Amino acid sequence: MDIFSTGVLRRVVASLDEPLAFLLNLFFREVQTGDTEDIHFDVDTTKQRITPFVHPMVAGKVVQSKGWATKTFRPAYAKDKRSFKPDAPMKRWIGEQIGGSLSPQARRDLALRRELMDQLEMLTRREEVMASEALRTGKVTVTGEGYDTVVVDFTRSSALTVALTSGAQWSETTATVIDDLETWGDLIQQTSGAVGMDVVMDPLAWRLFRGKDEVKALLDNRRGSASTAEIGPRSGRKARYGGNIGDYDIWIYQDRYIDDAGVEQKMLPDNTVIVSGAQLEGVRAYGAIQDEKAGYTATRFFSKSWLEEDPAVRWLLMQSAPLVVPYRVNASLCATVVAP
Repeated sequence: MDIFSTGVLRRVVASLDEPLAFLLNLFFREVQTGDTEDIHFDVDTTKQRITPFVHPMVAGKVVQSKGWATKTFRPAYAKDKRSFKPDAPMKRWIGEQIGGSLSPQARRDLALRRELMDQLEMLTRREEVMASEALRTGKVTVTGEGYDTVVVDFTRSSALTVALTSGAQWSETTATVIDDLETWGDLIQQTSGAVGMDVVMDPLAWRLFRGKDEVKALLDNRRGSASTAEIGPRSGRKARYGGNIGDYDIWIYQDRYIDDAGVEQKMLPDNTVIVSGAQLEGVRAYGAIQDEKAGYTATRFFSKSWLEEDPAVRWLLMQSAPLVVPYRVNASLCATVVAP
């Protein structure tokens, strides 16, 4: 069996464990694929209206349907191309006993799975970075080699990007952190009609939050609750459930990644708090794979492999055209609770 054939590669990738990505799993669970290179998505523009009163003998008043705006974006093409060394099957595998106990074929299979898993993890991490940016700013910046930088603006209300000022910052004794959560939840509801009950804090914001006496008196961090936030998404080792205060489920999350310039970055800037919920209607959208061997299919990614004869080098390529979309963008708020 040719383990590098398109069909086998698809089966191998499909059998791999999905890499954990907390923000994607919590807020962007739906997947949307399109059969063109463009991604079309709707942004909810509905306002919170009420039914009009009229006299019973007067004709009913015409009310416009709920509103939305359809936007189109042609995403940058994500490619991960790497060589698969021909001598990999001849070297001892990590964890294998000295002298070797595996056959070259077994080592080749393990090496292939490892490379494919790394490609999948890198793609997932790219999507997690986009999810973080969308939640924090209401925008996603897409840039790359041969691709002009584009800012995809989901037109979130500027009131939903908050920076606390002197006297209200969480590092100060005059801060009222519970009131802040209530205020932000009310603001989301007033702006979008949605309810934001999931609160994600980076570790620095969490330390300040949990240190407040008002929090100590109200925080319920007992395990085994029926909280959908606690039992729903897979959090992995980089996020943990901090407890709940009233209707608010609190998560502590931080991850790191290496950006395109080779510099390590934090997934959430210091002292960041995100408030949102399922009504964000977050979607992972993908344009069609522009590859004849993929059949120009609408799928999250496509893997293929080919061999160069001289020198003998095998190449692995994973392709994707991703964009993370918050359909109801005003159902999220981001606050910086201590000035940088």
